[in-house]
Amino acid sequence: MDFDFNLVLVPLTLVFGALWLLDKFVFKQRQTQGRGKESWPVRWAYDFFPVLAVVLIVRSFLLEPFNIPSSSMVPTLYTGDFIAVNKYAYGVRLPLTYNKVIDTGSPEHGDVMVFRFPENPKIYYIKRVIGLPGDSVSYNNGQLSINDVPIATKPEDFTADAELTARLYLEGQQVGPNTYLNKEQALARSQEEEFYAQYFQETQGEHEHLVRYLPGANSSQAGPFLQQQAPEVITSKGTQWRITVPEGKYFVMGDNRDSSADGRFWGFVPDENLAGKAVYIWMHKPPGITLPTFARNGSID
Repeated sequence: MDFDFNLVLVPLTLVFGALWLLDKFVFKQRQTQGRGKESWPVRWAYDFFPVLAVVLIVRSFLLEPFNIPSSSMVPTLYTGDFIAVNKYAYGVRLPLTYNKVIDTGSPEHGDVMVFRFPENPKIYYIKRVIGLPGDSVSYNNGQLSINDVPIATKPEDFTADAELTARLYLEGQQVGPNTYLNKEQALARSQEEEFYAQYFQETQGEHEHLVRYLPGANSSQAGPFLQQQAPEVITSKGTQWRITVPEGKYFVMGDNRDSSADGRFWGFVPDENLAGKAVYIWMHKPPGITLPTFARNGSID
């Protein structure tokens, strides 16, 4: 999710809105010359400004669509899922400036959250909220805990959809410095990784969801590129670690625990970077020239 549509939508809306206001109260071309006889900028302003204004309001303050570009949230979300994000769940914010103007709520444990990536705010990430401000988050030989209270976790006999897991890695995906997968390598890597995968059900607050681990994967699996880029990182394959979440920030992890570039690699998410809460899958479209499907439609837990 690496493009902010508001960078185009907001300027267009402002331009057409200004033209609409100028003609409405100054030039009055539509009133004096009639519809269809005004200049084309004025005609476009009347045609497009109302539509753009509605779209801007909906996307900025109510619901915004995003698509999932990676497998870091498997099995909750797969590459090709299109989701709806509740934009007012964590405060009403102005587009482009992202200043919070109305405080409507805060993230809770287990929320699936969309946010602007702290290291590059132009890019949007999606992860699950693990630690709230002030929380102590620890990991001990497979057990994740919040404030020394273990998160309820139990093994789950889960069989993933073979068609979805065949696309865990995509053709052209980078898996190392100057290393990119071809179509056959991507399929083989996806199938091999799923062979090792183990699934667990976690309960955090009101959320019950599956997480995915790769305890038996060899050194060529489980996100080696991430490890090479940040060898000092805390990973879920480590035996023990503990962090404290600073005030005004959040700690997040992907549900695909051994293959997710999340807070264990780059730190915490500031409150000002929050974009919204992922609430619904409304479509799935595999990459390439393919038709969308709606079998995965449903709420996101």
